[in-house]
Amino acid sequence: MTEGPVWKHIVRFAIPVFWGNLFQQLYNVVDTLVVGNCLGSDALAAVGSSGNIIFLMVGLFSGLFAGAGTVISGYFGARDHKNMSRAIHTAVAFALVAGAALSIVGVFLSPVLLRWIGTPESVFPKSVEYFRIYFSGVIFVVLYNAAAGIFQTVGDSRSPLIFLIVSSVVNVVLDILFVAVMGMDVGGAALATVISQAVSAGLGFYKLFTAQDVYRLWPKKIRFHGDMLKKLLLMGIPAGLQNSIISIGNIFVQSGINRYDAMAMAGSGAYSKIEGFGFLPVNAFVMALTVFTAQNLGARDMERVKKGTRFGIITCMVMAEIVALLVYAFAPLLIGLFNGEAEVVRMGTIHARTVTPFFFLLAFSHSVAAILRGAGKAIVPMVVMALCWCAVRVVYISFVAPLFDNIRVVFMVYPITWTLSSIVFLIYYLKGNWRRSVIDN
Repeated sequence: MTEGPVWKHIVRFAIPVFWGNLFQQLYNVVDTLVVGNCLGSDALAAVGSSGNIIFLMVGLFSGLFAGAGTVISGYFGARDHKNMSRAIHTAVAFALVAGAALSIVGVFLSPVLLRWIGTPESVFPKSVEYFRIYFSGVIFVVLYNAAAGIFQTVGDSRSPLIFLIVSSVVNVVLDILFVAVMGMDVGGAALATVISQAVSAGLGFYKLFTAQDVYRLWPKKIRFHGDMLKKLLLMGIPAGLQNSIISIGNIFVQSGINRYDAMAMAGSGAYSKIEGFGFLPVNAFVMALTVFTAQNLGARDMERVKKGTRFGIITCMVMAEIVALLVYAFAPLLIGLFNGEAEVVRMGTIHARTVTPFFFLLAFSHSVAAILRGAGKAIVPMVVMALCWCAVRVVYISFVAPLFDNIRVVFMVYPITWTLSSIVFLIYYLKGNWRRSVIDN
């Protein structure tokens, strides 16, 4: 990404990432579609209510590897292949340990965490069942993210796409088999997800072990290098904490939704899947911006960094508003795909039409945060998200929303906090003192 037309490199990288993210979304969306249509609204609420807790725990480690990828990209851009290899093997060692720990914590603490967010008794047993089975295999999620991150840091966004296509097909087939054919409950959907994630992780590591390139993984070299682990964690911990901080804020929002009923939970859960799909193009460009920034700062090409970041930010905001218009217009139809009950559709539509007009602000915040991570300034977006997307949301849900018996007031917390973060990010981005390579830090 350090040579040739800027926009072509970003688009060429983002397109496979988009398709890869699309298939990754199918993991949860197929679960939701099958569960909602075959098992009913209570089961749909159980799966939906687990989403924020899952992202809280998995997001921490996903962010860690995103930060680690910034370091690897910097070394790749600087042509320092020796340190790049040390960083890769250290990251994989950390993934193995972290994945095992996350599996254990998730399985044993699932009832406590679900009680924490006020999961209603009517869906609590199903939520625990789904949660525990999912986390029994979450190590595969961590390992896949580590493998995909390595490929993406060197500009290869196609390999993760192939792995996800295969695993998504496996997930769809097993979802239908376990739930629709064999009559298994929400546990069948969770088991299908675990197996398909194991497939994607296995394919990723097979290619890493057999690759004839600078990023090849050698089993005997997988270990912790103290100095490299420190650098990876310095970049990765803020990114990981950022994800978890956002999740904590969203868990409080979920608790606000849970004050209503299972229909509200189901409708909001269905909308969250639609939003996840709708924002895939933006997320793809966001990832491309991080890699592009890291590689070109590593190559010391500041003018190229300016051009690429401007192009990426504008493109993300335009795409976000196109998605917003489509979701706003077709919200009832889209929510109805997950569950046809009138109250579920009504609640999901309220959520959609409250937040979608402000998608451009969400896109701007994510774009600038990605650029800053690529520049090694991961602490900045972490602090901004902690204040705007966590602290403000917690205060709002705890003290403002209860004053109004209107779920729309709960949903308004999203555009309010997106506006705050966008203002802060705009000021910091325009200052321009973030343009420095992570490997120089």
